Parts: sequence; C-alpha cells; structure tokens
Amino acid sequence: MEADFVIVGAGSAGCAMAYRLSATGASVVIIEHGGTDIGPFIQMPAALSYPMNMARYDWGYLSEPEPHLGGRELVCPRGKVIGGSSSINGMVYVRGHAGDYDHWAQSGAAGWGYGDVLPYFKRMEHWHSGGHGGDAAWRGTNGPLHITRGPRDNPLFAAFVEAGQQAGYPVTDDYNGAQQEGFGPMEQTVWQGRRWSAANAYLRPALTRENCTLTRGLARRVVIRDGRAVGIEVARGGKVEIITARREVIIAASSINSPKLLMLSGIGPAAHLAEHGIDVVADRPGVGQNLQDHLELYIQMAASQPITLFKHWNLFSKAMIGAQWLLTKTGLGASNQFESAAFIRSRAGVRYPDIQYHFLPMAVRYDGKAAAEGHGFQAHVGPMRSASRGAVTLRSNNPAEAPKIAFNYMSEPQDWEDFRTCIRLTREIFAQDAFAPFVRHEIQPGVNLQSDDDLDGFIREHAESAFHPCGTCKMGAADDPMAVVDPETRVIGVAGLRVADSSIFPRIPNGNLNGPSIMVGEKAADHILGQGMLATANDVPWENPNWQSSQR
Repeated sequence: MEADFVIVGAGSAGCAMAYRLSATGASVVIIEHGGTDIGPFIQMPAALSYPMNMARYDWGYLSEPEPHLGGRELVCPRGKVIGGSSSINGMVYVRGHAGDYDHWAQSGAAGWGYGDVLPYFKRMEHWHSGGHGGDAAWRGTNGPLHITRGPRDNPLFAAFVEAGQQAGYPVTDDYNGAQQEGFGPMEQTVWQGRRWSAANAYLRPALTRENCTLTRGLARRVVIRDGRAVGIEVARGGKVEIITARREVIIAASSINSPKLLMLSGIGPAAHLAEHGIDVVADRPGVGQNLQDHLELYIQMAASQPITLFKHWNLFSKAMIGAQWLLTKTGLGASNQFESAAFIRSRAGVRYPDIQYHFLPMAVRYDGKAAAEGHGFQAHVGPMRSASRGAVTLRSNNPAEAPKIAFNYMSEPQDWEDFRTCIRLTREIFAQDAFAPFVRHEIQPGVNLQSDDDLDGFIREHAESAFHPCGTCKMGAADDPMAVVDPETRVIGVAGLRVADSSIFPRIPNGNLNGPSIMVGEKAADHILGQGMLATANDVPWENPNWQSSQR
C-alpha cells in the first residue's frame, strides 16, 4: 500500500489533516490501531465516563509512581479508537488564551502567535451560541467542528456564575472570544445530541473521497532511508508490512505515542536509544522530554435541595435517559453536563488567567464513582501553567510495550502554593449568597482542613490528572537543541517526516487541549501542502486593566 501522505493516528490532529490534505486531491492513508467509535458509550455525551475507562477504547496508560503525590500511579487515558482522544474526552471546547500562543512564538515557534492561529480556529469552527450571547465576530461559523452550549436549565449553573460575580470576578459571554477571564457558559463539541469528535467532524467526510483510506494496524517504526522517511512499518492482520509515503510521513499519534514511535525509529536521545539497542538516525535529546499536564481537584459540596444529577444516578433513570437519547438525541444524555465555567487569575501580577473551573451539578469522579453524600455538586479546579516537567521514555524496543510515563507532578514549590490558592478561592466562591439556598456543607476537602499542611496532604492524596498531556515533541527553532520539530512541524534532522499533534506544544495552553490539537492539524496541513498560510489576524483580546495590582 502507498499514498502521497501517510498519517499515523486518527485522532484530533490526524483527522483534521486527513480532511485537508485529501481535499487537494492528494492520496492519504491514515493508520489507526483502535477500532470503531460507533456505539452509545462514545456517541452519547452524558456517557463520557465510560469510554475512557474501557480497554476497548483506551490505551490504558498509567504514570510511573509520582514521588510528590505519595507514590500514586495516575491514569493517563489516551484514545485507542477512531477519533482518538476526541472520542473519549469530556467534549469541553477551549481555544486557550492569546497569551499562550504569543508565548509559543516568543519561545521559538515563529508563526504560531495568537494572530497566526486565530484564523485556523475560525476555519475549523461551526459555532452555535444557542441564544447565550457570545462574540460572533471572533468565531467561525462554517467549519467542520460543531461547537454548542448546553441548556443550563439546572439552577446551579446560574448560581455558579452569579457567585463568581458576587465574589468580584468579571462575567464573560464567551471565554473563546475576546475575553477569556471571568465566569460564564462552557462550550462543548456536541451537535444534535451527539459527541462531535474529530472522527465525525473530519474523518468521515474525508473517507467519502476515493483518495482517503483508513487502515487499522499498529505502527511499529518510521522507515528511514538515506535520511528521509519513506513509510511506516505496520503490524496488521498477523503480518508486518510497510505502507509507503510518496511525499511525507506525518506522526499524529498523541503526546505519548508520537515520541515513542520516534524513538523506536531511531530519533531521540542517543544514549537512551543505545540502551535499548536502537540505531541512532537523529540524536534529538528533546524527544519525550518537556511532558506537561494539568492537574485538578474536585471541590465538592453537599446540596441542601434534591436538584442535582444524583436523582438520576440509578439504573432505572440511566436507562430512561439512554432510551430518550437513543430515540430522539435529546434530554440529559445529550450534554456532557459541563455547562458553566470560569477562568480566573490566582494573584495580582498574573497577566491572564491561570486557574480554570469546570462546574458540574453533581459530586462524582471521572471514573463514575459518586460521592457517598448523595446530592451534591462540584467545581473541578486546577492551575494552568505549572512549571513541573516530566518525560516519556522507552521500556524496551518492543513496539507493543507501553512506554514509561513520568509526569513529575508537583515538583515545583509554586505548584503547592497555586493549588492551595485554588482551594481557598473556590471555598470563597461557594460561600457567596448565590449558593446559600443550595449548600448544606463541604464534602471535600472538608472544613476541618484549613492549614497549609492540611491542604497539602489533601492535594497529595486527591489531585487527579485532567488528561491533558502534551509537549513531548516540542516545536521550536531549528538551533534549539531540545526542539524536535521546527515551526513548520518538520522533524529536525530527518527529511519527509513531520509531527503534528499535542506533543509539539512548547508550553501547555490554558484550558482543555482538544481544540488546540485540532488547530495544530489544521495549520500543519497548510505547512505540509506548502501553500500560503491564512492571513494573520489583528484582533486584540481583552486584558484586565487591573492585572498588575489586583487578583480580580
């Protein structure tokens, strides 16, 4: 089998590239190890806790024991399915802040500043305000990716926004528009009641073209001849074969599997490759390094009124919700239930938000375990720009073996200060008058935990990944020894090879990563095709005028 372009990974960025590249008439083969995304566990938004806990859809990765979190091994779900992690994620849509992308450009990723990436966010979006306001001039309305807002008909969603306002924070109609900072509605990649994954938005339309082919298999290594990538060695159907690329090979296999595949192919830290008997093709010490993620806590409150989703947390109600969704694609099953959000700054002197909130009208974990208290609600909260860095490394040269994933969470003193701040600011928000009719008491951390040491113990035991790993094939200037790809997503030192997914992020963006990952696929496609980039935008986002002197 051969094609002009061979893409490894049918995830967020890979699907976008398959769509854009095949639209030009070029032939594309996209390789995906996972299977079909058809079925209610994936397609029903409210069922989001199921696919990320199912071996059928998830690679099942665990971190190494994290030394600063009491030796806990944290789960690291990555989609092993058509659509990749966009088929198992929480469907929250966040672009990130303008400052994130300006930082990319200033750190060596020239051409990736906010003015450069904003046109690609607009190109990919088909935005629906749902009557909840928003910044239409800042949004795209003709792209493949449908973005909607939930009905927010539970009074707790409005109480969260009102409480933020009472605490002195701004309100924003559209955190993906001119003003991220503040409290307001949360957006989701849901359309007509279904999860609108990268597979639904991009891959299925691409596969209607004769020149775009999806093939299942495990990518074992990039085939490199005379310094140029010429194909992918794939295990499928009990055989190992090579799928040849006439023009380029593109890796979009996730921040975990992309560096793994590069290292298996001889691209990475020379000493580490030699340890595993792998011949060095390109000594790139940054491959697998710079691993970042968002950690979060659930601040949970017991509810004084039976208005939370807990009343549906029984088999009969779940069956009724599922039946309504199957028949009509409406009802509680048609939303991820993350319908209010906030982005705030942790302290004076922080230029743009560095804390994110997801509000949920139930006290429950991502693994689907409800709080023993019954009726409750929670805010997921965590810092956005930790300085802690980890690494993805090989266990062996066996392509079927999972790599080592060491996040090194909470390794910087500022992490602890930031998380304590998150807890205390959240408690202040829940203590506002807007929540007075709904709060019974605090479930966790619990009012008895007040000192720094108390809170540090809670953080150590309860901090969880928000499932936003990135950064392991950092994009940067060609003379940066830790850069893996240049600003056109070309792997430095190997011709005909690119990486385009969340692994190339120089620094983690502010918020959930699905939107930025798709944007990378969109923009990388134009680099790959060698055609003109979209015109740079001149939009100037809102900045809190008091950021230097005030926290809010």
